[in-house]
Amino acid sequence: MLVIPAINMAKTGQNIVNLRKQAGLSVRDLQDAFGFGTPQAIYKWQQGLALPTIDNLVLLAALLEVTIDDILVVDMPMDVQKSA
Repeated sequence: MLVIPAINMAKTGQNIVNLRKQAGLSVRDLQDAFGFGTPQAIYKWQQGLALPTIDNLVLLAALLEVTIDDILVVDMPMDVQKSA
């Protein structure tokens, strides 16, 4: 049986908020680091409305001094969790 994990966007967004705060960075700090004209993309990530592109995810992990796996929250189907 093929098991398809899914990224939990809401929890990932909250995770981005928590990690950003732990790193002592503001939304403006991230906006500047990414070279974004507005902070809208970062707010969308934090609200779980969008995910960073893979290249932005790599930069975000570097800025937060964590791994990509530390940022993403992945939900596994229940039957896989039981057998693991």
